[in-house]
Amino acid sequence: MSKKQRISSNPTEKATLSLNERILRECHGLYADQDKGLVSMAKSLDLSLLTPRNKITVLLIGNHSAGKSSFINWYVEEHVQKTGVAIETQGFTFVTSGKKRETLTGNATLHLYPHFKPLQRFEGVVEYLTTEISTSKQKKFSVITFIDTPGLVDGDMLYPFDVDKTIEWLGNMADLIFVFFDPIGQALCKRTLNIVQTLNGKHGDRLRFYLSKADTAGTETDRQASSTRVMMQITQELCKRPGLNKTGFDMPTIYVPSMTSGKPIRCENQIEDVCKTVEKTISQTIQNTLNSLEKDCQKIADAVDEKLRINAENSSYNLKARGKGFIFGFFGLTLPLLILVAWLTSLPVINKVLGSELTDTLKSYLVCTMNFEGIQNKLINYFHCGILLLLDTDYILYMRCCYRLKDTMSRKQIRRMMEVQSYVTGHVKTKKEQLYQEYLTQSIGSTDLS
Repeated sequence: MSKKQRISSNPTEKATLSLNERILRECHGLYADQDKGLVSMAKSLDLSLLTPRNKITVLLIGNHSAGKSSFINWYVEEHVQKTGVAIETQGFTFVTSGKKRETLTGNATLHLYPHFKPLQRFEGVVEYLTTEISTSKQKKFSVITFIDTPGLVDGDMLYPFDVDKTIEWLGNMADLIFVFFDPIGQALCKRTLNIVQTLNGKHGDRLRFYLSKADTAGTETDRQASSTRVMMQITQELCKRPGLNKTGFDMPTIYVPSMTSGKPIRCENQIEDVCKTVEKTISQTIQNTLNSLEKDCQKIADAVDEKLRINAENSSYNLKARGKGFIFGFFGLTLPLLILVAWLTSLPVINKVLGSELTDTLKSYLVCTMNFEGIQNKLINYFHCGILLLLDTDYILYMRCCYRLKDTMSRKQIRRMMEVQSYVTGHVKTKKEQLYQEYLTQSIGSTDLS
């Protein structure tokens, strides 16, 4: 039993997982298991499958002091991220759930997230990678990995790595991209807008815009007006850019309640909508993962059928080829023997055995190959022998061509193929149906399922 199987079958750990986390983890295990994983099975069939991640990735980008770290702390309900840190010391921080509170740095982060190893090609980035592991189970944090990015500023600020390209690459890997704009200071940061424009061209459906720290926009009497004014400025700037001038542009105002003073705040706070967006993405990811699981099982089953069909055709071809090879080989080997017998056997013996009538008939066919009447011209005999030798060579060559057989599978390989097909169509598909049933049950109840 592999390590992944031992983990997934641990009843104590299994009981602490939420249903969504368990579904994603079990689907991940069905792909990644070293012994019976779909990825390894597909590879043996010349197929390439992607292992689904067991968590969704939420990338947070925005200006310096836009409230990204504060939002993460609020969502996790633990102070895992420092807030108000100097720009020069910020890098990329992965915030995820685990068994114990721990901080990983540099290459340790890439070992934890193998699919992020291409970050190594961005010079200087690895040194600024950090992973914060929290034991929190608040909200949906158990199935989320937040990526907090450096605060973006304009001007001559130099980063120790190509921050724009790195964020754009991380955007390709993220399931959601939250863009935070603060209502004061750096609200219209050009660097942020440039990155947003690039990401929107590739992943516009993943982008969500928020006016953060809405409770700090002016005094309490004009806070709403101030927030509205700043939001309009940001919206106008975004809509000027190609690809961002979409109708129905939405940018909710949010702030972290726990960070406010004890005084009541009257401006609208839509931070719960952010949570709903995350939950919706988790649900969609689970459905997509389960649907992909079924499709990938069908791909493997179809690939096995195709392999077996080709193997059957090759076996049939080889059987016919062996038959043709035997015939050509028989003639190629017996023709010299017949010629030798013809030269050594005298005409009287043939005449006595076959009779004069049959001998005359045979002579008409073999006059070019046998010296029945003592042909004296040796040159003609040599010529005849050369033709016979050439014909015999042709037979031998045809025989060799026929014995160029196609590759076929052994009985053991065929049995292995059948086991793979049975496993994916039986065990894995059944497991997928079971997980889908459990997922639907938490949403609509078991009594509504047929």
